[in-house]
Amino acid sequence: MHAAGKLRTTLPALLLVVGGMLVAMWMAWRLAGDNAMRSEQAQVQRQSDLYVQALQQRIDRYRTLPQVLALDPELRAAVSAPLDPARRDALNRKLEQANSVTRSSTLTLIGGDGVALAASNWQLPTSNVGQDYAFRPYFRQAIARGEGRFYGIGVTTGEPGYFLSQAIRDDAGRAAGVVVIKIELAAPEREWLRTPDIVLVSDAHGVVFLASREAWRYRSLRPLDAADKRELDASRQYAGQPLLPLQAQLLREFADGARLVRLQAPASPGPVLWQTADLEQEGWQLHLLHDTGTVASASRNAALAAGGAWLALAFLGLFVQQRRRLTLHRQRSREELETVLRQHAQELRTAQDGIVQAARDADGGLSRSLEHLPQGVVIIDAELRLMAWNSRYAELFRFPPDLLQVGRHIEDLFRHNARRGLLGPGPVEDAIQRRLDHLRSGKPHLRESEKDDGTVLEIRGNPLPEGGFVTSYADITSYKNAARELRSLADALEHRVDERTRDLAAATAAAENANRYKTRFVAAAVHDLLQPLNAARMFLSALRGRLGDEAQAVAAHAENALAAQESILNSLLDIARLEAGSMQTRVRDFRLEPLLDALGHEFGILAASRGLVLRRVPIRAVVRSDEALLRRILQNYLSNAIRYTRSGRIVLGCRRDGDALRIEVHDQGPGIPDSLQGEIFEEFRRLDDGVAHDRGAGLGLATVERIGRLLGHRIGLRSQLGRGSMFSVTVPRGDAAHVEATTMALVDANADSSLRGCRVWCVDDDPRVCEATRALLQRWDCEVVLAAGAGDALAAAQSGDAPDLLVLDVLLDGTDGPALYPQLCKRWHATPPVVLVTAERDESLRELASDKGWGFLTKPVRPPALRALMTQLLLRRTR
Repeated sequence: MHAAGKLRTTLPALLLVVGGMLVAMWMAWRLAGDNAMRSEQAQVQRQSDLYVQALQQRIDRYRTLPQVLALDPELRAAVSAPLDPARRDALNRKLEQANSVTRSSTLTLIGGDGVALAASNWQLPTSNVGQDYAFRPYFRQAIARGEGRFYGIGVTTGEPGYFLSQAIRDDAGRAAGVVVIKIELAAPEREWLRTPDIVLVSDAHGVVFLASREAWRYRSLRPLDAADKRELDASRQYAGQPLLPLQAQLLREFADGARLVRLQAPASPGPVLWQTADLEQEGWQLHLLHDTGTVASASRNAALAAGGAWLALAFLGLFVQQRRRLTLHRQRSREELETVLRQHAQELRTAQDGIVQAARDADGGLSRSLEHLPQGVVIIDAELRLMAWNSRYAELFRFPPDLLQVGRHIEDLFRHNARRGLLGPGPVEDAIQRRLDHLRSGKPHLRESEKDDGTVLEIRGNPLPEGGFVTSYADITSYKNAARELRSLADALEHRVDERTRDLAAATAAAENANRYKTRFVAAAVHDLLQPLNAARMFLSALRGRLGDEAQAVAAHAENALAAQESILNSLLDIARLEAGSMQTRVRDFRLEPLLDALGHEFGILAASRGLVLRRVPIRAVVRSDEALLRRILQNYLSNAIRYTRSGRIVLGCRRDGDALRIEVHDQGPGIPDSLQGEIFEEFRRLDDGVAHDRGAGLGLATVERIGRLLGHRIGLRSQLGRGSMFSVTVPRGDAAHVEATTMALVDANADSSLRGCRVWCVDDDPRVCEATRALLQRWDCEVVLAAGAGDALAAAQSGDAPDLLVLDVLLDGTDGPALYPQLCKRWHATPPVVLVTAERDESLRELASDKGWGFLTKPVRPPALRALMTQLLLRRTR
């Protein structure tokens, strides 16, 4: 019966705990799964956009090359008249040299009949020369429309690539021939191997031709109809490769176009998230297949955490309930005990005189009147002899019957207890004497004593009016045990809280380590990407001096594309440095007017080119900030204003804001909805109503927000739909007396006399940068004695043969530029001027160059800046 009643009491509580745990786990599993899936969708969308941008930019690097070559007089003459062997050989070598500089796969010149006249691979067994390419779509497109593009497997080389073609027109404007460049896209596939995701690119027929995994290449994502098959056979696009169909099961579709699918051929271990992005200019689609194992893991972890939290909450509730019960029980027991003690004290005081008198007149009858008391009671007279006691007293101390006798001295009882070890450690006589002295003093006392068997006694003693002493012994063992259990429960709960705190600290540390790793990865990736960008800008600058007006416009578009790519990489690098906390600041007082003048001139030209008016309100003020970082904030504001304003004007000005100054940029763009004003300062957040070909990457305002936080400047935004926006940054005012006076030497970048005949060495471990620098310097009539890496430079350095100027990269194989320079000077026995070039945004390098008197430029190097700095160093050396 007792067990059944206990089961009926505990079963509802057990069902509540288990049922609540299951419900909490299910809800956490659903919520965490949905949140994780949304997060994965956003991450996959951003990643696919980055892949699309990278692939498009790689193609755009070569897009203008056929247009430039189509203007070449030699190629135009070659397709207009028959070729003799000498001219054909010269054309082959020219295309071979151009191909070695551009790093493309193949350059081919095709006549109007579709037969290749010359090619860069003319010396190889798989030469294109003499082959008929009239059936290829890129040839037909160029003849019909002036340009063409086509991805396929080469019929001569057997290697796949992307063909870009441009028609060569005669003096009458007719298409007399075609120049074709073939681009190999194996590099993006190798880069995609670094990610665990599957990356695919498909053509307009839905056939996968680029893939990060071999099993996916030449898969058709949809059934091919008869027209598709005829077109593929006619163009021999995939050279007879079997096009296997994709087998996948659709599990779920999302609002943004993403899909959750289960792959069957090729098979996948679990569902994948399939995201598609368009390469509109090429007519392709990029597909990113992301494993959703992290979503399942997040759901599982959330369910376990919710279950654990529910159990902890349930146990905490049970603990609190138990503690409340124990507290009530202890309070009730104490109240009962105090009531009993008060009653017995009153009875003792009332009967005290009678007890003493009866003890004097009788031989022990008084002990029977004390039997109803729950405590053990003993009474002694003024001479410390026994007068009365009850059976509870004899039971507590287990006295032998012959020891308890009226008139026996209390010292005998003490000595008996001492022999049994009940008086505690120390000398026995001292313990007995101490107790006797206390009884003789007649002072009341209250103390607790624990016996060997664990019994705890509360001993309360009071003197009698005519001498003597009455002592009571109460058993309070149950009360003490309850107090110890409460302390044990409290210690266990505190231990659990400490464990949860340590787990939370470990999870926080892991998240911080992951964020630092991501930041270091982004900084290293941007540094590597700046190297080829630097070479491309130098090649383009060297090429522009040799082109006509029409080709100059094409080159200007290419330079704008490279500038946009540089802006994106610089923004990524700034964000990485800001997140890592490695960006150094140089806060000082400076005049704001020169900075606003420079920005007004720089962006005024860009605004005018787009039909806008940039108005600057003059102001004379001194502010305290980092001039370079403040310039970066305002550059982003002005760039966004020009990008999103279709017509009207843009205003750059300042307002006083108490002791600070608020710099504002007003535009007449479309405005920003209130719901998006908090999101546009996040990475890769951008509006969709900007200029179609210049929408940016969504990094500018994210950089602004972090720089403002670093400098302690308040970033502001006020916008109204249809009326425009106002972005602001509030900076403290400075002291005009502390403004540093700086003087910069102005150098005419177009002066030819300072650089003509100048002997220059270029030391860089990237061959593309060396070739680009050589071409640029030779255009300026410089004599480039050496353009190679550190090892070649040391081998070539000889006494008395020092160059007039050295262009030196910082990061080299096995060493660095500042360490290599003294070694070269020792071999030359001379110290020529040096321009230090680096892709690192490190202020310590800039300070080192300033201390040494060296020139300093960051990659990608702008040719005008390099020319001005070289001229300045040479003039300084002459003086």
